[in-house]
Amino acid sequence: MCSFCYPVVVPSCTQAARGSAWRGRDCSDVSKSVHPGAQPIRGDRFFDSNCNGIFGFNKETQRPYEEELCEGSEPRGVAILGDSIGAHFHLPPEWIDPQQVSAKVFRHVQTVVENELDWPSMSAGTGHGSNEWPEIIQGPIDSIYMRILERNKCNHRDYQNIAFNDRPLLLFYAFFGNDVCNKYSDTFAHMTTPEQMFNNTMSVMDQLHEILPKHSHVVMLSLLDGRVLYNEMHDRVHPVSSYWGKVTYADFYDFMNCLQISPCRGWLNTDETVRDKTAQRVVELNKVLRGIGEKYKYNYPNFTIHFLESPMERAIKFWKKKGGEVWQLIEPSDGFHCNQYAQALLAREMWRDLENYPELIGPVNKNNHLIQQLFGDQGGY
Repeated sequence: MCSFCYPVVVPSCTQAARGSAWRGRDCSDVSKSVHPGAQPIRGDRFFDSNCNGIFGFNKETQRPYEEELCEGSEPRGVAILGDSIGAHFHLPPEWIDPQQVSAKVFRHVQTVVENELDWPSMSAGTGHGSNEWPEIIQGPIDSIYMRILERNKCNHRDYQNIAFNDRPLLLFYAFFGNDVCNKYSDTFAHMTTPEQMFNNTMSVMDQLHEILPKHSHVVMLSLLDGRVLYNEMHDRVHPVSSYWGKVTYADFYDFMNCLQISPCRGWLNTDETVRDKTAQRVVELNKVLRGIGEKYKYNYPNFTIHFLESPMERAIKFWKKKGGEVWQLIEPSDGFHCNQYAQALLAREMWRDLENYPELIGPVNKNNHLIQQLFGDQGGY
């Protein structure tokens, strides 16, 4: 069923338009009970109901492979509730740099636009597969999903599939900037207050209680201190003026603020006072999230809540130790988002934190090698 599309466009047959780049590819377009993260139907003896590429049965034991290879291994999925950093926003600088524009860099424009300039298949949370667009995005792919899959190949394709997951989820509540980011001239009036942060977050937790399977875990990540953006980018030349070199990022930030189209007026601002006040609001909101993680950790029967500091500062330190410069981790088109190198580093550092909580990531499946022998790439993505 996966090899063709019906006349009606369905997510399982396309990467873009919120398709398989965003969530594991379905292996049936006619049954709502067949999807990544589903509980196997009759042990997947006859067909692959959870789309992880493991099905059939052992002729010697007569047991389904799903039972022999996955039972007791505590399989789980990975999901992200987040903002544009979690979705990995990336506007190719090759599209706006007059020295790099060519027909070649627009070859994949339809896919990029359909994905709304987001690249979840290369993100720190749900990245998977390989880079099919090297002309317009560069850098290594690493993600929490890939590392969860490395521990247990029964988790294949089980990512970003919230509404239809039957197996436990490791869900990241990761709004790195949205609560302090807006385009308005009175930016502080439009930022989330601590009271709103508490009420909104608890409302989401209540909704997750109705959705998440038992034994799931919610990891709340702290908001980021975005002052590093202006500090590292303000005097660098924006790619739109790479030919004549007169437009700096400080000019670009002022231009966006003048038109009220900035993704984050609080951080992308030439006024240091505004940036510092935004940082103070981040401290206040992180205090709320930390308190929820401590007080309500075991409040919901289906999942536990954990608060973790976003490890971006550690990622930056690691990058600098390797000889890199901080600006090399920031998207050149907007001077705001994390680029591909930063996404991979973020995954690396988040995983180091998660390894301190073995109940979140599950055990290593002793049958991984046999799964690879029998099922190869398990149908890919």
